[in-house]
Amino acid sequence: MAESKTKIAEIREWIVDHKLRTVGCLWLSGISGSIAYNWSKPGMKTSVRIIHARLHAQALTLAALAGAAAVEYYDHKTGATDRYPKFLKPDNLNKD
Repeated sequence: MAESKTKIAEIREWIVDHKLRTVGCLWLSGISGSIAYNWSKPGMKTSVRIIHARLHAQALTLAALAGAAAVEYYDHKTGATDRYPKFLKPDNLNKD
């Protein structure tokens, strides 16, 4: 009997397969949330609100990229994933 994957294992697998899409979605949600938060503060100019939102989203994106790099390093170190992406066949990589 094959064991079924837990929901967390399925989510982790999807995130590992779609790292850049995950980081992009995190950036979009970060900038949206930061704009909403900054808009609730009275007394700030619109340009300052947008700059703050961009800085918050940029910091969140850098943290997400660092996390993705750590996951990639861990997966390669432990041999949890293949060395090459699914769409590349190792047989065809060294052909001239």
